[in-house]
Amino acid sequence: MKNKKMNLNGKTALVTGASGGIGSAIAQKLSAANCTVALAGRNLERLEEVQQSLLNDSIIVEMDVSQSNNVAAGFEKTLKEFGKIDILVNAAGVMPLTYLKNRHLDEWLETIEVNVKGTLRCVHEVLPSMKDQKAGHIVNIASVDGQEILQGGAVYGASKAAVIELSRAMRMELSPEFNIRVTSIEPGTVDTDLREDITDEELLEDKDYGGDEAKMSTEDIADAVYYALSQPNSVNVNELMLKPTGKS
Repeated sequence: MKNKKMNLNGKTALVTGASGGIGSAIAQKLSAANCTVALAGRNLERLEEVQQSLLNDSIIVEMDVSQSNNVAAGFEKTLKEFGKIDILVNAAGVMPLTYLKNRHLDEWLETIEVNVKGTLRCVHEVLPSMKDQKAGHIVNIASVDGQEILQGGAVYGASKAAVIELSRAMRMELSPEFNIRVTSIEPGTVDTDLREDITDEELLEDKDYGGDEAKMSTEDIADAVYYALSQPNSVNVNELMLKPTGKS
């Protein structure tokens, strides 16, 4: 007898970085699957716009993942409102690509602060409730750059490699004892505004970011997240790497 896919109806999800890009697409996908969604992010105006497009109950959670107290308050608000968090999607991220020789220290540190420490802060806050309910699914949005490093992507790639390795360790520690599933999603080029973070003028001159570049849509990544979440309880989708068709 085939295992039935997980029914996400009635599940509660907290999605960071939900004010746009991949995060908002994931929030919309989960809401369409009858999840209750907490939209977490810094831009309240954009979060309100996303909320208006959702089909089910949702709340807005002002959250800067670089601030520990702010993250803790956001999870407290979500748990107070909904009583549980079944799904955490760590989608908040920055991508200020730079050449190391050009010494963009502040951007390097921000990349680690948001992409790595921000993920850790959210995992730290969600674990007590998931451990208590002996169930949960944590999805970390990493990147193909965490597996295939490119010039100009040293710090960003290192941050995403850390997220991939963290996800592997989380599965090892949390799945057997607490039935917490963990998935790392590793997209290639996606049609978002992340590249607007780049200030390294030499890198921008060298790289071809033209409009004819093959890209995936944010909905493609949301579909991958939904695929991982909707598998039976007996299945953990460990990692999913996605690239635009035509890219090796």
